[in-house]
Amino acid sequence: MSSTTYFEHKLSQAFEPKQAKLLAETLVEAYDELVKSKDFNELKSIVREIAEAQKGLTIAQQHTEQRMEELTVAQQRTEQRMEELTVAQQRTEQSLIELIKEHKETRKQVGGLATTVGYSLENKAYKVLPQLLQRDFGLIVQGRLKRGYLKDNQGKELEVNIIGQALQEGKIVTIIGESKSQLSKPKIDEFIRKRLQRFEGVIPECFPILITHMISNSGVEEYAKNKGIAVYYSYDFE
Repeated sequence: MSSTTYFEHKLSQAFEPKQAKLLAETLVEAYDELVKSKDFNELKSIVREIAEAQKGLTIAQQHTEQRMEELTVAQQRTEQRMEELTVAQQRTEQSLIELIKEHKETRKQVGGLATTVGYSLENKAYKVLPQLLQRDFGLIVQGRLKRGYLKDNQGKELEVNIIGQALQEGKIVTIIGESKSQLSKPKIDEFIRKRLQRFEGVIPECFPILITHMISNSGVEEYAKNKGIAVYYSYDFE
């Protein structure tokens, strides 16, 4: 049953048939218009909500784009800073390389100077030590003292700064010596380790000597004597 027929049937109970039909049609049309108006209002409300939501999305997108621009600028600054740091690091590395070269050159020069000083001291010792050794230890030097090479207990040649043969109480002893600009306990231990111990089993009787300009502290000379090493100073050769 249609809406018009339904209303017409209801109205016919109180109105004439023509009047009931006319009223029924009028009611249905009015109802339809009312529904359409309600739907339109709801549609407008929905459209308005969509528009507001879209506006919010647009604002959010604008904020996001602005933030992205800020992040891009910050990244560019970071990359620029990294480039500056890289350049600074390269300069630092170059400076370090130059300092290392200078340090090596300085060490080379100092080493050369120490060698020169050592050779100068040894050259004086070659001439005077024979008399000092005879006076202090009863050694009679055979030939002359010199700088040379000896093979160690592994068959390797080692440079010996002071070397010579001497008679002591009828026995042949080998004089082994070095010069140190400043003598210390560690340098005495080094002399024992790098020279005397490496000649063990090769040289039957060794007479070790160390010559120096000065000692690092008052106990050094006694330390050397306790190790069986004779110590002479540069002023002994004057």
